[in-house]
Amino acid sequence: MAETAASLSQSAGGDQRPRHVAIIMDGNGRWAKNRGWPRLVGHRRGAERVKQIVRACPDLGVNWLTVYAFSTENWKRSTEEVLGLMGIFARYIEREADGLSAEGVRMRFIGGRERLDPKLQRLMAGIEARTAGNSRLNLTVAINYGGRDELTRAAARLAARIARGEIAEPTEADLADCLDTAGHPDPDLVIRTSGETRTSNFLPFQAAYSEYEFTQTLWPDFTPEHLAEILDRFGLRERRFGSA
Repeated sequence: MAETAASLSQSAGGDQRPRHVAIIMDGNGRWAKNRGWPRLVGHRRGAERVKQIVRACPDLGVNWLTVYAFSTENWKRSTEEVLGLMGIFARYIEREADGLSAEGVRMRFIGGRERLDPKLQRLMAGIEARTAGNSRLNLTVAINYGGRDELTRAAARLAARIARGEIAEPTEADLADCLDTAGHPDPDLVIRTSGETRTSNFLPFQAAYSEYEFTQTLWPDFTPEHLAEILDRFGLRERRFGSA
């Protein structure tokens, strides 16, 4: 029988708690294929899993959750799959807006928006505005996101600020302020599901000193219990940040 989020928070009670967890949600397509179902069924099941993990995070001590929903490389997939994914994103926002707001979740998006459907862009802006005052959990969704693309856009913003005379000698902090994640804490822990061990262009600047956990579990099967176990292991790690 599934445990409650409150009981899970007791089991994941290490001394060191990750404030910010980022997740590469991989394996939706394989999950569906293993069952002889269309890939979009896996993506829909994956969206349901996001809801469960979002609800569990506050009781597990996680204040920031960033999930990788759609990369700049994912446009290479079939038109049917891409359109289906965009529809899933739109429905998630529409159906979860009330619940997220009531549960104190602040929702934000990172990535280039100009390529997304105008309706989806409006939904994204709307839920960002509606939940802007919430603070129980900060949920960031990466859509049309790629770390190299983000860094390229950030470098252009930084160059413009230098050209305007706002910055004389740019620093690492100045570049961070030009990223999509400006104002967000760096992730303490990055999790990738499905057994793959690549970082796939996800938060390369922000995750420079993050701990990583790679699990064989496919994303639709990744439960709050799995997350609690990973948080337990995180609590045993010694983070030195380059010191002896």
